[in-house]
Amino acid sequence: GSVVASYPYDDSPTHRLTGVYSKSADDEVFKYLAKAYASHHPIMRTGKPNCPGEEAETFPDGITNGAQWYDVEGGMQDYNYVWANCFEITLELSCCKYPPTSELPKEWENNRESLLAFIEKV
Repeated sequence: GSVVASYPYDDSPTHRLTGVYSKSADDEVFKYLAKAYASHHPIMRTGKPNCPGEEAETFPDGITNGAQWYDVEGGMQDYNYVWANCFEITLELSCCKYPPTSELPKEWENNRESLLAFIEKV
């Protein structure tokens, strides 16, 4: 996990593991939506999730193009965009995939304003 808003494409023509910006035709719209979420999140907006073992990982403005972060061939985000015209972003909300129940109220507070801002945009 991490704390970042990721947008298409997750796959790239070269299928390199990381570092390839795979721009969609709607790249500016996706960046706008990802920033709408990230800019209201207290951790995501810093671009420094500081996840254990990945402390050096950073995301400018708290967002990333999926394939630039890591290549995912055949992912749902790309499939939905290409085949269903669904503008989908992926939200990584925690360094921990399954945070303990005791942390859920804090996670809600971290994400509430982001979620409302995102809903207003879409």
